[in-house]
Amino acid sequence: MSPSLLSAFSVLLFATSFFLPVKAAAPSYNFTQEAINNGDALAQLAAQALANSKELHQRSGAFANSTCTPDKVRVRREWRTLPAEQRRAFVAAIECMQSSPSLYEPGVMPAAKTLYDDFVAIHLKQTPVIHRTANFQLWHRLYTDVFEQKVRECGYTGTFPFWEWGYDAEDPTLSPLFDGSDTSIGSNGAFVPHEGLEIHQAYTNVTLKLEPGSGGGCVMSGPFSKMTVNLPVVQNTDTPLAADPRCLQRDLNKHVSSRHTTFRNTTLLLTEHNTLESFWGFLNGDDRYINPFELGVHAAGHWQLGGDSGNNFFISPADPAFFLHHSQIDRVYWIWQMLDWENRQDIFGTVTMQNIPPSRNGTLDDLVDLRPLAEPRKLRDLMSTIGIGGSPFCYVYEG
Repeated sequence: MSPSLLSAFSVLLFATSFFLPVKAAAPSYNFTQEAINNGDALAQLAAQALANSKELHQRSGAFANSTCTPDKVRVRREWRTLPAEQRRAFVAAIECMQSSPSLYEPGVMPAAKTLYDDFVAIHLKQTPVIHRTANFQLWHRLYTDVFEQKVRECGYTGTFPFWEWGYDAEDPTLSPLFDGSDTSIGSNGAFVPHEGLEIHQAYTNVTLKLEPGSGGGCVMSGPFSKMTVNLPVVQNTDTPLAADPRCLQRDLNKHVSSRHTTFRNTTLLLTEHNTLESFWGFLNGDDRYINPFELGVHAAGHWQLGGDSGNNFFISPADPAFFLHHSQIDRVYWIWQMLDWENRQDIFGTVTMQNIPPSRNGTLDDLVDLRPLAEPRKLRDLMSTIGIGGSPFCYVYEG
């Protein structure tokens, strides 16, 4: 479905909603296969989520003691719907972060040379306790929001973008996000002959081998083609003592995207998984829940980017595309929440990846600690994107 049709459809659904209201216990849907496959069903779900969010926000007292009044809510939008000058400004703000000094005290994180590197370093240090864990979704929600704050401190005034993978699932190299123009976030990497990535699924002890992508080398043109990646490729959370300066690599992979990040996969994730356990398990491609030879949209979104950052989840934020991908992950979670808000304000899981080694259950009082970028916040404070319950957020996603 085109972005223009998407916007038109959301206006229609604001006026004539045929879904169950926010208080419904278990939403059910009756979409055609064509609508599921072409994005129309997903557009309808997004529009209903936005309508439900608006209704929730307007309830008496919903934003009491919050600065997030309805007139201040920011709307996050899909990259290709942003005006060209806004896309250029977003890139310029990230480049500003990449030339700003690190906030770490000297000697604490020697490989982090810039403010942008700090985001990569924090993700590296916490990777085993923020993936396939109880805090995954809300940790990354705050992380992406703090990134938006830093982008704004670097002068960006537009909406924060997300990347709707469904538009580009057939072949991401054809996406305006990666066409190498000055309104993109850079091109694919130069082609370098290479083998596909091997992924070991820990729970089932299965190894999945992907087809290689169409790049593998340095980003060839456009924004970030001259970017320096400083954090080294690692396999653990040991503090890197030395930077490993190199280019940003990409290996855009249509074999992954055409199978795993389609409109269909995202829509079925939203409509067929009413429990948090099931939704998070399938979103993350957790092989305790999903066929180990399949990927969830979260992991697949990284692996369709490839390169040494896309293929290494410790340092995956080294590619700026990470933040558009995770804005989309947050969007999918937000849609799912807003389709049944009153029953979708909890977490599920333990505090170790796939509960290996076995650990306690996560709680809503667990902290997300992004220092030195932001002060710690409890998970319970991060459930709403519109300021409810002490939330620091004030945004929604376009319908």
